Amino acid sequence: MGIVFRLAELLLMLVPVAGVVFAGIGVWRRVRGPAAPEPTDPDGRPAPTNPATLWRIVTRTLEEHARTDTRWLDYELDAAKLLDFPLMTDLRAPLTAEFHKAKLRADLLRPGKAEDLLDDREAAAQYLAAVEDYTTAFDAAETEAIRRRRSDFSPEQQQRIARARSLLSVAADDGATQNERGRAYELAGKELEGLVVLPPTTRAGLERGIAGQLDG
Repeated sequence: MGIVFRLAELLLMLVPVAGVVFAGIGVWRRVRGPAAPEPTDPDGRPAPTNPATLWRIVTRTLEEHARTDTRWLDYELDAAKLLDFPLMTDLRAPLTAEFHKAKLRADLLRPGKAEDLLDDREAAAQYLAAVEDYTTAFDAAETEAIRRRRSDFSPEQQQRIARARSLLSVAADDGATQNERGRAYELAGKELEGLVVLPPTTRAGLERGIAGQLDG
């Protein structure tokens, strides 16, 4: 019976001590703050530590980045395609704005080569996630642009865009004279005024083609 009372006394002594210990741990955790999460890839998996595995993943990501860039370049270098799907350049559209924002972030994080990220798991994880966001955002923007085509424009505005498309085809035609191409480009700009803004790359390509013909 005496042993029972002694155990009870021991427990009564330990309870306050345990409370202090647990309270101290809680304070320490609050002061330290939350533990930094481990770098992860776009699927939420921890970024690989094996250099060979990480190199393969980053290399595939660089290739996916380049493929998405090429898909966008197909629009930038083809004014007619842009005018068929004008939403791709309309930054007032949320999906289009998100795509261009995601592209900018992915481009900023792109390494010169896969080896540049082998010693920085956090930078590698950020780049993998950025390319995933870029590709996903492009798919969403393109799907919406194809769905809506020119339906956001009135019949009169659609006619103006159609005329501009025909004029830009002349402006890009190597068989037309320099004067014909230049005049067509100028008229196309007037038709598109207030409706569609061609990207700088698109305009520069057309202008180089016209000027190059004159230089030749």
